[in-house]
Amino acid sequence: MRDVVLDTDTASLLQKHQAPSWVLGQLAGARIWLTFITVGDLAKWAVMRDWGEHARRRLDAWTTQRPVIPYDAQIARLWGELAGAARLRGRPRPQNDTWIAACCLRYRVPLVTLNTAGCRARRGRRRWGRRARCRAARPG
Repeated sequence: MRDVVLDTDTASLLQKHQAPSWVLGQLAGARIWLTFITVGDLAKWAVMRDWGEHARRRLDAWTTQRPVIPYDAQIARLWGELAGAARLRGRPRPQNDTWIAACCLRYRVPLVTLNTAGCRARRGRRRWGRRARCRAARPG
């Protein structure tokens, strides 16, 4: 079974049963991982959107069914390297996207995302391309 990591937007759509069929095709037969940052983002979104208790329990049930990549010191160092290199290039990335990328690199698990522009920005970067892949889910 192949492993994939979902970014927060993709995880949100999947847990709400709103993911397009072509995203579901990308995930067919895969073990779906979340990152600690995605779990936190989803919880934050539930608070900010004033979800009721039932919806929050449903979200908790959905996230507990998936393995979660936790924070560790190696992920923190990777995040620092990625964030620093992006800043030196004059192209800083959103912090949470960089945390998710660091998790993917640490465990060498490809990312499934709807953010094709973000994937293009990371492609070709030596560290990213060597250790993990970014799979932009798109039709076709």
